[in-house]
Amino acid sequence: MKPYSNNSIKRVFKTPKLYFLDSSLAAYLTRWLTPDTLVEGTMNGHFFETFVVAELLKSYTNAGKEENFYFLYDSNGREIDLLIFQDNTLFPIEIKKHTCPTLKDIKNFEILDSIKGINISEGGVICLSQELLPLTDKHRIIPLWAI
Repeated sequence: MKPYSNNSIKRVFKTPKLYFLDSSLAAYLTRWLTPDTLVEGTMNGHFFETFVVAELLKSYTNAGKEENFYFLYDSNGREIDLLIFQDNTLFPIEIKKHTCPTLKDIKNFEILDSIKGINISEGGVICLSQELLPLTDKHRIIPLWAI
């Protein structure tokens, strides 16, 4: 995935983020061979993020849409897992492997406030919640099943 870059945002890393889109093959190559290891292991959040990005990419491809997926990581260590750019608008997404996201999970969305000339729209946290719920007036808790 490409890093998001804009003249309004200073000191962002521009190294691409690589996802192994076949999570089964990634698990095999890393020797994480049991479901328990994938659920409880130290890299479980990375596997979950990879799975979510792969599913979103498949959804866009199957709908015949071009994906404009980015991530943002700045020199202060603040990161936004996924930025979907569509119609001059950014939709920020965090991907968390827990069931109860909080405002802390979207605190890095404030990085986007400094961007000029781009609309910042609704976003949210894709997670293991069972229901689509509001997190703020603008952002949602998005269950995995909804993607």
